[in-house]
Amino acid sequence: MSGAVQGARLLSPATQDQSACSPGSAVASAFADAVESGRLDLPRPGGGRTRERWALLADLAGEDLCLARLAEGHADALAILSELGAAPPPPGTRWGVWAAQPPGPGLTARWAADRWRLDGTKQYCSGARSCTDALVTATAPDGDRLFAVSTRDLWVVPGTWPATGMAASDTLDVRFSDIAAEPLGGPGSYTARPGFTHGGAGVAACWYGGARAIGTVLRAAAADRDVGPHALAHLGAVDIALYTAKTALDVAAAEIDADPEDRSGGGRLRALRVRALVEAVSTEVMLRVGRALGAGPLCRDEAHSRRVADLTVYLRQHHAERNLAELGMLVTSRGVTW
Repeated sequence: MSGAVQGARLLSPATQDQSACSPGSAVASAFADAVESGRLDLPRPGGGRTRERWALLADLAGEDLCLARLAEGHADALAILSELGAAPPPPGTRWGVWAAQPPGPGLTARWAADRWRLDGTKQYCSGARSCTDALVTATAPDGDRLFAVSTRDLWVVPGTWPATGMAASDTLDVRFSDIAAEPLGGPGSYTARPGFTHGGAGVAACWYGGARAIGTVLRAAAADRDVGPHALAHLGAVDIALYTAKTALDVAAAEIDADPEDRSGGGRLRALRVRALVEAVSTEVMLRVGRALGAGPLCRDEAHSRRVADLTVYLRQHHAERNLAELGMLVTSRGVTW
């Protein structure tokens, strides 16, 4: 990689406003430790061990969904760099993928003084103060492009994540002003590569891991005491839902490993199916555990209540009816039968 992405530091100290004892600080420390220890050196998607990759992400999500969000972004960034022919990044660097393009202010790229430079504001940057480097999408004169940047000279926008859910993921808006950037591929390369759909499906493994941890609270309660027939019925439904999600993830992982370059053209259909299924399962698990156990765990179990809040926000990476409509169009155009 060029000097633009080597030797990166955290954002300017002026932006480091996380309390040393805050959940965000603990997650940032855990993220750094996971990178340094090699825990996040996951198998690449499509390399024959995609199921293992997703299982590791699910386990991280069971520990902490905000940690999993940072870990998934880092692992996805390493895969993208490899897929687009970049050199391996320096050891110990922590990467994010900042590719959201919602309505509102955005990021633009321009060619100046023999290199690309970025200006504007990027929204929803997970790990804004935890990542040393990031892959970012920006609008260039010739189309949307992907760039690698150091976070050294970036500035967060305070107060842009007031929400409780996923608060520790350090997801803030970030300002760019004449920031040197290294292009990766050409216009559209980020979304055109087969790994884009593989990564989209992989996020569902994190959702599954969070839902599994929430379901475990009901299973533990049923093992500890008589929760009554209604709660047991909810537990049975949770078991079916989680089993279905796990099966779908395993099947999708096997299909990706069998066709890593997506020569069959089914990657987008698969990703939309898996994401929609796991989103629905996760929503059902949260609903049923809440109905089975009442307010007790949400009021008295800090880890559980935070996990429910985090997963509720995390699931909104699935775009609900918009994604379902796209799936319906693919089902029609590809002549899918069941």
